[in-house]
Amino acid sequence: MELAYIPSPSRGVLHLGPIPLRGYAFCIIIGVFVAVWLGNKRWVARGGRSGTVADIAVWAVPFGLVGGRLYHVITDYELYFSDGRDWVNAFKVWEGGLGIWGAIALGALGAWIGARRRGIPLPAYADAVAPGIAFAQAIGRWGNWFNQELYGRETHVPWALHITSSEGGRVPGYYHPTFLYESLWCIGVALLVIWADRRFRLGHGRAFALYVAAYCVGRFWIEYMRVDDAHHILGLRLNDWTAIIVFLLAVVYIVVSAKRHPGREAVVEPGADASGGKTEDGTETAGGTEADGATEGEVDSEDKADAEPSETEDEVSQTKDEAESGAKKS
Repeated sequence: MELAYIPSPSRGVLHLGPIPLRGYAFCIIIGVFVAVWLGNKRWVARGGRSGTVADIAVWAVPFGLVGGRLYHVITDYELYFSDGRDWVNAFKVWEGGLGIWGAIALGALGAWIGARRRGIPLPAYADAVAPGIAFAQAIGRWGNWFNQELYGRETHVPWALHITSSEGGRVPGYYHPTFLYESLWCIGVALLVIWADRRFRLGHGRAFALYVAAYCVGRFWIEYMRVDDAHHILGLRLNDWTAIIVFLLAVVYIVVSAKRHPGREAVVEPGADASGGKTEDGTETAGGTEADGATEGEVDSEDKADAEPSETEDEVSQTKDEAESGAKKS
């Protein structure tokens, strides 16, 4: 008898009349909102306009969803195109199956299109949204919990995941909750990127590259624990090889970028009015309250300068009146 474990939901969908409410979809949607919200705050702190992140996300999110689904379908094509399978299921995104590698790759293409339309450098935008993407992944992974999928090897640790469904070849039992491991890892990655960005003032895409590299480290060992069917190359799962290659590319980018473009971009959005924006440490930007305060100070000084002659004129007038009064008395 197990004294402690993580229960699986009895079902991953609720019906509001004829409308199905799927837990997997909710996790994805909430993750997108968190990524856009945090990305917007970081973008404004860097001197960009509020709303720019959301405008570009309109391009990046649909591209990312298509890319994530394409990666999953291509790498697990036998689930949809082998004998006895219905290829129409390849379009049923709500049933799970989004590859983060494809989502980031095609999402970056969508972001590039949106950024180019606004004349914004993509690396600066990527740096702003990097922690938010990690948080979105942390939230999105709970969609796997709703679907009872992508768990690890059998275990009896107190935090084991209790799988109850027998559909799709599942065997009910207690397994490592790899969805939880990856969710916690992504939270750590997000916090790491925020800290490193403040400490080292990362720019030109290096904050995003740090997110990619750190995520790949965690994905490698978590992927190694999973027991779902996957293609293997030289004894390693395909996603493990993908994590290794992407990690190396991210590290190379950080090194090369630091040499070619040291420091951080001075301007991230040409023509943006930075008034009212705040830096990441909470201080006002040069175009914000400090500048407004300086202007107000100058105005106050001018007002005082204008007021001083008025006071002098009153004194002269008062002295003149007193002299005239004295002359009359005498």
